[in-house]
Amino acid sequence: MSTVERTGSLLRAWPKDSDWSRWILPLTSSVEWDRLEEMVRKGRNRATVYPAPAQVFECFRLTPLSRTKVVILGQDPYHGPNQAHGLAFSVRPGNPLPPSLRNIFSELENDLGIRPPPEGDLTGWSEEGVLLLNSVLTVRAGEPLSHANQGWEWFTDSVIRVLSQLQQPIVFMLWGKAAGLKSPMLHPDHLQLAAPHPSPLAAYRGFFGSRPFSQANQWLADRGAGTVNWDLNPAAG
Repeated sequence: MSTVERTGSLLRAWPKDSDWSRWILPLTSSVEWDRLEEMVRKGRNRATVYPAPAQVFECFRLTPLSRTKVVILGQDPYHGPNQAHGLAFSVRPGNPLPPSLRNIFSELENDLGIRPPPEGDLTGWSEEGVLLLNSVLTVRAGEPLSHANQGWEWFTDSVIRVLSQLQQPIVFMLWGKAAGLKSPMLHPDHLQLAAPHPSPLAAYRGFFGSRPFSQANQWLADRGAGTVNWDLNPAAG
């Protein structure tokens, strides 16, 4: 039986045709992976855990490694019902905008003149080559950071190191102290845009006015990598 076919494995939700697999699947033969799987399995047996199992690796499904242009690092999934769906900062349609996402959209409008979209689903960014990666990929309902420091950071740090090795130009948006700690892992050929976290407690300390979206597009354009269409509003028609 292959790694992907293990019964009960986290990898049952892994996008099997993904170009990430070459780099990620070798990690699943380690003791660290076994401990991570056990943690998530026990967590789901004891309580509600978000996101749903099928969406834990959604960011990798929507954003192939070869098409990744920008990485936005988050902390852990939203811990309320029907919110998290595997993309950092993104919320499922039909939910109110979380405060941090509202501030992200405000900075986007100030930076590029793009009006805030009606929903907080960032799938469109993922499909544009923006990897929306949380450091921790699961959370217990109602308990933020409940799955932190239990194995996910080992996995997502490995993902960041893979990205850092690539020759294709990538912009890393490091918002907040936790994201900033990833900076030493990154090759200097990539662009790092560090700023305070967009949460209400920190956004006015430098996130607002940081202009990450225009900076990213200019840097990518200068390297012939193609820009990101940050506009999530439905097309007029």
